[in-house]
Amino acid sequence: MTGLLYLTPVLLLSAIWLGAASVAGSDVLELSDSDFDYTAAEHETMLVEFFAPWCGHCQKLAPEYESAATKLKGVVPLAKVDCTANSETCGRFGVNGYPTLKIFRNGEDAAGYDGPRSAEGIVSYMKKQAGPSSVPLNSEEDMDSFINHFDASVVGFFSGGDSAQLAEFQKAASAMRDSYRFGHATDLGLGIKHGVESESVLLFRPPRLDSKFEEGVVNFGEGVSTSTLRRFIRDNIFGMCPHLTNDNRDKMKGRDLLTAYYEVDYLRNPKGSNYWRNRVMKVASQFQAQGLSYAVADRREFLEELEDEFGLGLSDGGDLPVVTIRNREGHKYTMREEFTRDGKALERFLEDYFAGRLKRYLKSESVPESNSGPVKVVVAETFEEIVNDAEKDVLIEFYAPWCGHCKSLEPKYTELGEQLSGDPNIVIAKMDATANDVPTGYDVQGFPTIYFVPAGKKDTPKRYEGAREVKDFLTFLKKEATSSLVLSGGREDL
Repeated sequence: MTGLLYLTPVLLLSAIWLGAASVAGSDVLELSDSDFDYTAAEHETMLVEFFAPWCGHCQKLAPEYESAATKLKGVVPLAKVDCTANSETCGRFGVNGYPTLKIFRNGEDAAGYDGPRSAEGIVSYMKKQAGPSSVPLNSEEDMDSFINHFDASVVGFFSGGDSAQLAEFQKAASAMRDSYRFGHATDLGLGIKHGVESESVLLFRPPRLDSKFEEGVVNFGEGVSTSTLRRFIRDNIFGMCPHLTNDNRDKMKGRDLLTAYYEVDYLRNPKGSNYWRNRVMKVASQFQAQGLSYAVADRREFLEELEDEFGLGLSDGGDLPVVTIRNREGHKYTMREEFTRDGKALERFLEDYFAGRLKRYLKSESVPESNSGPVKVVVAETFEEIVNDAEKDVLIEFYAPWCGHCKSLEPKYTELGEQLSGDPNIVIAKMDATANDVPTGYDVQGFPTIYFVPAGKKDTPKRYEGAREVKDFLTFLKKEATSSLVLSGGREDL
């Protein structure tokens, strides 16, 4: 009995180690209810994916997550928990959708992971999570190595380790470590060659994006606090013309953006990548006061978006950049003239854009030759005419041809259209949201999505959230319609 009692902890630890170990050929730790707490507590920082084997998004993430785990081996461990087999752990951490990714520090749930889902994006994001939020820079070699990086760097120069501004800087770095790189020096002499004379913070843009059109180093001229530093970084980090990638694109949302797509590869061909970027910047410098942002991007990385959103393929433009504009209202424009090396074509494109002479690009199916059915077919080119008819109430379904729920709804929706086909004041309509641009103001994240657009109030569409039987639609429309409904059997008074 004594021997058995002596061996039990050893056997337990062995079982835990085996359970936490990655399966053969994998660098992702597989954790379970029995070993999660023990293993998580062993690591200063760890990324955990809570998943279900049947989840399509999880299956798509799997190879990227595996690749990231290999690249981060020895830096930050990546783990996963199958929630179909380990409901206790997943329930404890509030997992209610898949995949859910969380960052753990010393076994504690520190933050949700909201970074990129690509291998490179996960690696970049999690490297920022490892170690101190601000890296101590103790020599010129440390300084040069830190700022000579693919991403921008924020460096604080302080008079000593007891500086009050250093404490504020480290607090800000901790709050923003997910998004930016921070370093600090407690010897002001390390900043002399960058013009530092007193305590200050400098933003170093990536050396690969150095250009004669803007400064590579920007000085933060305020007292350090999380809010002031966050605003400064947000307003300056991208510069005049950043390199847009899938990993930083979300940070550039909410602005009017011109993007030049070509073969951008700063690892293999930095000179060629900057050749066209400099031409974009030369023209952009003439229009800086107009409120438009600029970027360059690798067309291969965004090929699917170019094809789907702008109707442009890999062969368009040949070796020359193709140029698009998407503004914050979602309106899209493409430069149809071939990009010229002197920049004149881009200049003419921008002049036409700012003068309002460009025609918007709309992804649209062809206008139906006949549209006399009980449910009107809407395409992007007829949305204004049909849905925004100021005299008509419109109920519009945004659907996808492959959507099972949409197929189940179709006969009921058609019956609704038939019952209201004699009503001159209302239109029952549908639009394929995969083949047509969905206008701004309509949030279509899944299918079917249904909106009611009342007459005279076309700028305030109302999302339909009710049940999807004919009687439910009629009950809703009786309440919301601007005129009494006229059903196939006669008027239906409110």
